Amino acid sequence: MAGIRLGMAFCHPEIIAYLNKIKYPYNLNVLTQRKALELLDNRAEKERWVKLLLAEREKLAEWLDCLSFVRRVYPSDSNFLLVKMDDAAGVYRYLMQKGIVVRDRSRILLCENSLRITVGTPEENTILMETLHLLNRI
Repeated sequence: MAGIRLGMAFCHPEIIAYLNKIKYPYNLNVLTQRKALELLDNRAEKERWVKLLLAEREKLAEWLDCLSFVRRVYPSDSNFLLVKMDDAAGVYRYLMQKGIVVRDRSRILLCENSLRITVGTPEENTILMETLHLLNRI
């Protein structure tokens, strides 16, 4: 449901009380609520997408870890990988020039020289890997 910008928090009621103090007054618009319910009703489709995402995340993490300029691929339980590398800003610019959007997280404390790479479809991940492979050879 990342495409409809929907996230959920499941935690202790005390933490929820703190979150309620800092959140916007309206959590979700009606269209997002309807789409979320529609997507949740299709359990088989959801399970297929989750299975694909998990497989692609594992494949992408293992592949990224083999690049000469990658220092660390952090463990992830989400739909993205945080990757520490040499010259994250340069890799970011290179990928953007190739039309591949990632997020440079280098300005975030403890994420220096790191990119946030969203796990895509198998086709999108192949394009990313082919593009980074070319950079790895330079």
